[in-house]
Order: sequence, then structure tokens, then C-alpha cells
Amino acid sequence: MKNFNNLLTMNEIAVIIIVLLTGGVVLATAYYLLKLFFDNERTKRTWEYKTEHMKVTVPLRLQAYERMILFMERMSPNSLIVRLQSPTMTSRQLQMDMLSLIRAEFEHNLAQQLYISKQAWDVVVSAKENVIKIINIAADEIEPGAPYMELSQKIMAQWIVLNPTPIRAAIDFLKDEANQLF
Repeated sequence: MKNFNNLLTMNEIAVIIIVLLTGGVVLATAYYLLKLFFDNERTKRTWEYKTEHMKVTVPLRLQAYERMILFMERMSPNSLIVRLQSPTMTSRQLQMDMLSLIRAEFEHNLAQQLYISKQAWDVVVSAKENVIKIINIAADEIEPGAPYMELSQKIMAQWIVLNPTPIRAAIDFLKDEANQLF
């Protein structure tokens, strides 16, 4: 038979259970506090990274919105006509110069799509295409050799009935998005 004298008494078992439970509580508390600390540190580092990232990207994004608004302003028919008109110019020459300038300005600003939203870029492209369409429709209604003034008047007549114009709608959209950066 076994020696019952070597068995633990109930008091000793209770002490062992209390020690184990206390140790478990201490371990669980330490684990929880360490986890809380490391989670807090990770959140803090993430926030610091985002803050530093924002210091770099917000100015770039804001500059992109500024450049796209400037592109829109430069692409409006009245701005194009004033910049390109020449007394000896024909309507065909004005049309070609306007289209060429729009495309050149657009190509110059292609990289800006990296810094603005897809929706903003789509609005810009749509506005550009609408301006080109208006120029081409007006040019189709006039003789190619007609004085540039006839094409200018036809374009502006089509432009002023649009409310809002594609350019104004795009500028408003870009401004709204740029304001969301702050």
C-alpha cells in the first residue's frame, strides 16, 4: 500500500492552488499590460508615419489640384481664343491651334493624375473632351477659310448656353476635393 503520509494535505493543496491562481492572474495582467503597451506603440508609430507622410503628400496633392485648376482655366474657350487669335488667322487655323494647345497642356499635366482622385481625373478628362467637342462642332458649321472671328463667335455662342460649363463643373469638383485635404 501507498504511504499516505507523503500525500499533500488539503491545506497544502489549497495553498498551491492559490499560488497558481495568483501567478496566473499576475501573468495574465502582465500579458494584457504588455499587449496594451505594444498596441499603443504600434498605433503611435503608425500615426507618426501618417503624419510625416501627410507632410510630404499633402503639398504635392494640393499642387496637383492647383495645376489641374489652372489647366481648366487655360483650356476654357474664351481663354484659348484670347491667347491664340491673330487678325490674319482663318477659322481652320484657330481650330487646329486650339486643339493643339489643349492636347499639349493636357500632356504636360498627365503626371498630375497620380496625386488626384480617379473621379477628379475623370472629370478633368471629360471637361477636356467636351471643350474639344464644342470646338469641333462649331468648326464643322463654318467654312475652313472663314475669318477666325466667325469660329470664335460660334464657339462662344455654344459655350455661354452651358450652365454650368464643363470647365466650371470640373473646377468646382477639384476645389471641393482639394478642400477635403485639410
